Amino acid sequence: MQIENLATLGKVWGFLKYHHPIVTSGQRHWDYDLLRVTPAILASRDQAEANTVLHKWIASLGEIIPCNPCATLPAEDLHLRPALDWLEDGKLLGAELQADLKRIYRNRPANGQQFFLELGKGVKNPVFKHEPLYDGMRYPDAGFRLLALFRFWNIIEYWAPYRDVIGEDWNGVLRQSIPTVVLAKDRPAYELEMMAVIARFNDTHSNLWTSLHVRPPLGQCKLPVNVRFLGGDAVVAGYTDEAAGKASGLLPGDVITAIDNTPVAKLVQAWRPYYAASNEPTRLRDIAQELHRGPCGAASLRIRRADSELDVQASHTPEVRRAKTHDRAGDTFQMLSGGIAYLKLSSIKQADIPRYMEAAAGTKGLVIDIRNYPSEFVVFALGQYLVERPTNFVRFTFPDLNNPGAFYWKQGAMLHPGQTHYAGKVMILIDEISQSQSEYTALAFRASPRARIIGSTTAGADGNTSPFGMPGGLRSLISGIGIFHPDKRPTQRVGITPDIEVIPTIEGIRAGRDEVLEAAMTEIQRAD
Repeated sequence: MQIENLATLGKVWGFLKYHHPIVTSGQRHWDYDLLRVTPAILASRDQAEANTVLHKWIASLGEIIPCNPCATLPAEDLHLRPALDWLEDGKLLGAELQADLKRIYRNRPANGQQFFLELGKGVKNPVFKHEPLYDGMRYPDAGFRLLALFRFWNIIEYWAPYRDVIGEDWNGVLRQSIPTVVLAKDRPAYELEMMAVIARFNDTHSNLWTSLHVRPPLGQCKLPVNVRFLGGDAVVAGYTDEAAGKASGLLPGDVITAIDNTPVAKLVQAWRPYYAASNEPTRLRDIAQELHRGPCGAASLRIRRADSELDVQASHTPEVRRAKTHDRAGDTFQMLSGGIAYLKLSSIKQADIPRYMEAAAGTKGLVIDIRNYPSEFVVFALGQYLVERPTNFVRFTFPDLNNPGAFYWKQGAMLHPGQTHYAGKVMILIDEISQSQSEYTALAFRASPRARIIGSTTAGADGNTSPFGMPGGLRSLISGIGIFHPDKRPTQRVGITPDIEVIPTIEGIRAGRDEVLEAAMTEIQRAD
């Protein structure tokens, strides 16, 4: 009963935060209001008594003045309606509380006033403000831990453009998370429980970015290798340090099946709840990058090499931090065999694009490698060479301050042709490393009539990010605007799907081949 009543409190508190004029105008310290009313909710003997507490609490905020003019919910271009069906649940709320909430909703003014956020200029993603971090509290007490959960839950409920594709019962997440967050025994447990809540939102952008050090596995060191999941296998894809990697006894193409006598499959299953990701390839991407972390020193591995099972003793060494990329080593621009130009975006500079495209002129094809994160935003600077007429490549959705939880369609951006056009085939390389700006760039370049996308599904997390904090100095963020194909097909959780799917193989890694790039070169050489 306490959990159910607290869940109702969290929903009512969040509704009032974004709808009641006393709160939206900043006249109450709304976090402290939550802390003051919570003991009475906990002490309530049943649902009816808790609802009476909430009714009296709302009455203490003062009379609701009839709005003039009142906000409306326009139907035109509406993509996502506010999730307010629960206001019709008289069994949940009781007559008095239900009447309170519906009266507040009917009388919301059309002034777009929100004390806790504003919309960013131009982009219109939420910019959260007046959300104290309470970072002096290393281990916030139970009330502030509850506040962290309610703050995150309601930001998703009202300001996340992809709320409809969470893939979870968001109300159920609230109820199930209350006891685990409130009863967290110490700060690491609190951080892990909030990390688990955030992971259930299924957005690669949303993580507990201040607390990754408590996410399993723990340790300051790693094996000197890169690991990648292929077909469910944890495969050594290369070395982070050539000398240390070779000394480890591991070879590219080795499959790690157990670490310190624990099967990798069991480790993945145990750690999965703490890895926030929009889709499974991206979750496995992040687990792979941490799989071989541990205390500095010896590690016992069970590996599969070709048809043999081997035991290997390797060493965790201080971590070598490098950019996450699967692109080709060497210069940003390269000429490949067969009259093919290659351009990778991990090191591209806008100022160099004209000379790169001049060098690429007359080639059979251009490979644009976005298996990385672009070093600079080049959507329009490079995209102008790929189209011959103004071309729309995206649709947006954006929130409505008068109607928290509503999202509306907005016409997207366009590529405009420059004076020079690239006439050859264009192959765009993507995989699970491609995220956010990488996905937006791929979406834009796909609009070229001569372009094809090769590789595998991207991370499925696009849209300008909106950061915010939570008690204890915790920080997270959400994808702040919706990014869709021009025909309104989704990208969130789906990612940018390739025209030609190519996934590296263990045999290819063992042989040192880049099978995705090879497929792109073959496609360029193929006669139309």
